[in-house]
Amino acid sequence: MIPDDQVDEVRARADIVQVIGDIVPLKKSGKDYKACCPFHDEKTPSFYVVPAKGFYNCFGCGESGDVFAFLTKHHGLSFVDAVKHVAAASGVEIREVSRGQTGEDPFRHLYEANAFARMFFQDLLWDEATGGPATAYLEERGIDRETAERFGIGYAPDAWRGLLEAASHHGIGEEVLIEVGLVTRSEKRKDSYDRFRGRLIFPIESLAGKVVGFGGRVLGAGREGTPKYVNSPESPIYHKGGILYGLSWAKNAIRRRETALMVEGYMDVVSLAVAGFDNAVAPLGTAVTSDQVALLHRFTSRIDLLFDGDAAGLKATFKAADLLLAGNVHPCVVTLPPGEDPDTIVHSEGAEALKGYIDGAIDVLDRKIQMLEEHDHFKGSEHRRTAIDRLLPTLRAVQDPVLRDIYIKKVSDCTEVRPDTLEAELARVASAPQQQQVVRRRDQRRPSAPEMGPERKLLLLMTKDRDWIERAGERLGPRHFVDVRYRAVFKALLADRDLDRRPEGMVPEAARVLDKLLADP
Repeated sequence: MIPDDQVDEVRARADIVQVIGDIVPLKKSGKDYKACCPFHDEKTPSFYVVPAKGFYNCFGCGESGDVFAFLTKHHGLSFVDAVKHVAAASGVEIREVSRGQTGEDPFRHLYEANAFARMFFQDLLWDEATGGPATAYLEERGIDRETAERFGIGYAPDAWRGLLEAASHHGIGEEVLIEVGLVTRSEKRKDSYDRFRGRLIFPIESLAGKVVGFGGRVLGAGREGTPKYVNSPESPIYHKGGILYGLSWAKNAIRRRETALMVEGYMDVVSLAVAGFDNAVAPLGTAVTSDQVALLHRFTSRIDLLFDGDAAGLKATFKAADLLLAGNVHPCVVTLPPGEDPDTIVHSEGAEALKGYIDGAIDVLDRKIQMLEEHDHFKGSEHRRTAIDRLLPTLRAVQDPVLRDIYIKKVSDCTEVRPDTLEAELARVASAPQQQQVVRRRDQRRPSAPEMGPERKLLLLMTKDRDWIERAGERLGPRHFVDVRYRAVFKALLADRDLDRRPEGMVPEAARVLDKLLADP
């Protein structure tokens, strides 16, 4: 059986539109989706999927329920099999227990340790004897008690064994604290001590609202050599690449606003909440991951990036934007003054000023073109070559065929390079190792383009059987292929159904793919 908390986690992370849309041809209707009901015959659609609530309902026959109910009713799956099916699609690892066991989550002790730590840190923050420096810091940053309590902010005094001893008094053992990352063991001295000391503490919640880790920020400048942030290490319940700070609080606001604000750190998320922006999230001390993109895509198809305005912030912005595009999420860039971040803007210029910056967000490709124009990169052939090199990663990342054509036309217009030449250049660089694609399952490895599953398999079938060429030609077009080399091979196969060798003039990278397909027995 599957523990209840696991079922809740799968339900929270499930993309009900994707699951049902794989079975029923859904059409967008406002914020919801509709189709003819799969449970009874009808000509006028009365079957609605409501992603904001995570359920479906048919006004014709009355069938309704969540994503699990749909699969049990439509496919005849057992409840457990339905949960497993959705978990696989959502990248959630299921931990089953046997019926002879209690049915409790095998990691319950880790969640309980984190819950205790959260309460411990919060109590110390509001204790006048210990929390003075931390509450003064929060007041200085404009964070009131209501906001601090909403985010569960706490304080870890500069003591070596405060949490360790308090947890011991409550029956939480040292090994559990080590496993969840709250305590560190010194192999040299053979003793253990608290990981978080002298820091403001930010609990990190899963989408289902359970504390899975913590981030600790040093107060003020801190001692020399002290890192600004200390974060929980990965643990059986915490995988930082699959979680976004603030999403458990912001998900409803993101759905309502149809946009998420992505910032760099904990304090940015909290400061934005104080300023009235309740739809902000942040990656957890690392670059944005494909799992995080897939998670956000469940709630919105647009992300405004508000990273720092310095060179490093811009680099992170464009890297994240390309990954978002690869996940069919539209990234827009908020341009902040150099050296500023959302937190400093709120405190130096106010919430209205930050709103002005956010309202001025522009499409990522437009922002890249804007920056290149500012540096005269479209004047002279050498500069235009450099400009194309800087724009290609964004073109390569786009999966939406319509947006891709729009982008190629924009780049063609500003560089005076023909669209077909840009297509050829994309094909030439398509095998670059940095090509990004969204992978929903955490442990799935990203295959290099020649081993890309569905596209390559279809082309292989087309090279072996003319019937497959006809079938594919009736249902698909070149734009359905993400990899531009596969797109070129698809065109060649449609043009010559008896193709047994590479056609003249084919881009070399695409020709090599075709050679391998033709040689495959």
